[in-house]
Amino acid sequence: MSRTIQILPDAVANQIAAGEAVERPASAVKELVENALDAHATRVDVAIERGGKRRIRVSDDGVGMGREDALLCLDRHATSKISSADELAGVPTFGFRGEAMPSIAAVSRMSIETWDGKGEAGTRVQVNAGGISDVSDFARRQGTTVEARNLFYNAPVRARFLKSVSAETRAVNEVVTALALANPRVAFVLTSDDRVLLDLPAADDAAGRIAQVWGLEHAGTLIPASREQDGLRIAGLVQRPDAARPGVRRSHLFVNGRPFRSPALVRAVERGYRTTIPQGVRPWLFLYLQVPGDQVDVNVHPAKSEVRFRDPNRVEELIERAVRSALDDEASAATFDRPLGAPPMAVREVGSGEGASPPQASVDSQMALFVPAADDESSERVDGDGDGRAGGEADAGAVQRAKRPQPLPEPGARKPRLWQVLDMYVFAETRDGVLIVDQHAAHERILFQRLMDGFEAGGQESQRLLFPLTLKLTAPEVAMVEDLGGLLSRAGFEVEGFGGDTVIVHAVPNPHRYFDAERAFREMIHELTHGSDLVRAARNQHERIASTFACKSAIKAGQKLSEAEMQELFDQLFATELPHHDVHGRPTIVRLSGAELERKFGRT
Repeated sequence: MSRTIQILPDAVANQIAAGEAVERPASAVKELVENALDAHATRVDVAIERGGKRRIRVSDDGVGMGREDALLCLDRHATSKISSADELAGVPTFGFRGEAMPSIAAVSRMSIETWDGKGEAGTRVQVNAGGISDVSDFARRQGTTVEARNLFYNAPVRARFLKSVSAETRAVNEVVTALALANPRVAFVLTSDDRVLLDLPAADDAAGRIAQVWGLEHAGTLIPASREQDGLRIAGLVQRPDAARPGVRRSHLFVNGRPFRSPALVRAVERGYRTTIPQGVRPWLFLYLQVPGDQVDVNVHPAKSEVRFRDPNRVEELIERAVRSALDDEASAATFDRPLGAPPMAVREVGSGEGASPPQASVDSQMALFVPAADDESSERVDGDGDGRAGGEADAGAVQRAKRPQPLPEPGARKPRLWQVLDMYVFAETRDGVLIVDQHAAHERILFQRLMDGFEAGGQESQRLLFPLTLKLTAPEVAMVEDLGGLLSRAGFEVEGFGGDTVIVHAVPNPHRYFDAERAFREMIHELTHGSDLVRAARNQHERIASTFACKSAIKAGQKLSEAEMQELFDQLFATELPHHDVHGRPTIVRLSGAELERKFGRT
């Protein structure tokens, strides 16, 4: 009796399995570097030739292996990381499947040189297409070096799908960079065809590692973001809104020390930036998550590049709140200062020590490093009085805003010195320099916050007109007024149709004494009807109306303000949720520190 089902030879099965774990040279580099980190290496050297197609060499100073382990690591599902299925929950190491080494060996000519510090000599194992060809003594320092030559030489179909040398080199660079960001206290060197691409000494923290990779100019635009709730901890760095640009985004996520990808979490970050950046801008982000082991599954993808959270909505919400809180801090304000040393962020000192930690321990260090330090006397605070709310009236959300550090003084101190320049900017002297406030942008943020709070409270007060406004609009604009009748009423506009293309406005809000109600209403309805970047960026009709109202109703540039008006503007701005950014995503405030002034004048 004939049969059609056959058991594949080991060589074929190994090549198929290798295709899942090793898709390209970057995959092999990732697996080998992760093995080095799991071995507690303090330095990892990676060398590639022709994008890794011709040669990959990863050398570390970790614990190394004895001869028996060096041979056993080439067997599929042989691992020192776990011993039972129960340990898959919260596995603290990068690797745990026991697939990487046999997978790479199956599609290359591999050599392993290792020594665990025991005995007189180390071990060298040579492998050809998964078969061991030689085992010998080998003298070397403690640690392991794995070299894979001619990747996919015996799998020509897969080799043909590899990309150009430059593309494969970029992929390797990205992999090493991500692992270097996850492990800042490990030194990394990456060379390509004898050209050094990365040379990263051990750094104190992730902020220092970012500065090593992209320079102080970019690292200096990052601010701390952190949040903790019910055992879920998020910390890291996000970019100041004024420094964010369209184009390439540096986006790095880590969970329990493990790099991973998640478009959903990146979108959560973007939601946190809502009303602080223009459309199309892509801020950099580096976020480290610490999640209890039973709340995340890292065993959902052969390359371990994706994870699954038990409660993804809670993670997304916490990330959004962490970003929002970071943008509420004065560190998020635009600045004239040029970074001269470490990135401008407060970090708590962590005890130093030799050796790298596994992912779980590493993320604990990251969390400690990213917790903002308590305010001290050098914190930038404006001298003045009050609690930052105009007229002392509480508004919706004031309790939450009162919890954040206000750039305002202790009660009883003198008011800040304010003066207007070019009828556009208000200057305020601080303990450590000067704040420059854009009066129109600042008033936009105030009016937006006031109207959003008014929506939550049921509506904003309006003022009846002695002589109602009779306005002719286009047919689409009249239809928009009818559709938004209830929301316009809650925004303070009492409008009724008068037939055809005409509406009558009986009441309007009164945001300031220079308010031009007819002009503001016409421009609002035109923008809401025909669209704009501001309207498209809003997430709902409440935000669309609030942002367009703020934009069209705010005090204009060129309007001269009295000292009392400047003081009121200043106080009201710092009572808002996001005082440093207007609704268009432009800065309301630019900081200029005394230290930067001294540097400009050569006093340092």
